[in-house]
Amino acid sequence: MTIQTARLSDPAVRAFVSAVNAHDREAFLSLLAPGATMADDGTDRDLDEWIDREIFSSHGHIDVDKESNGGRSLFAHYSNDTWGEMRTRWDFTVEEDGRISRFETGQA
Repeated sequence: MTIQTARLSDPAVRAFVSAVNAHDREAFLSLLAPGATMADDGTDRDLDEWIDREIFSSHGHIDVDKESNGGRSLFAHYSNDTWGEMRTRWDFTVEEDGRISRFETGQA
């Protein structure tokens, strides 16, 4: 059963999912700490290039099925126009100021 975005436990992760689903690049970028990094399927990627390709130009969407680690780990169905729908995991590192310094995703 999908967890409503508004019910996600961690405020930074909740805002991340909201920004992705609203296709709001500006809101998304405001959530990231300076120098933020990410990995996809265990490989570090160029953050700007990846979010353009996998989220914003391909209409990415996250439906969260389960959260753990205080809301900083998610299992979700992710879909975009390029790859269709897939089951994914997302792990977030959130700094004391509430911004995301790293996220890792991949197929679950």
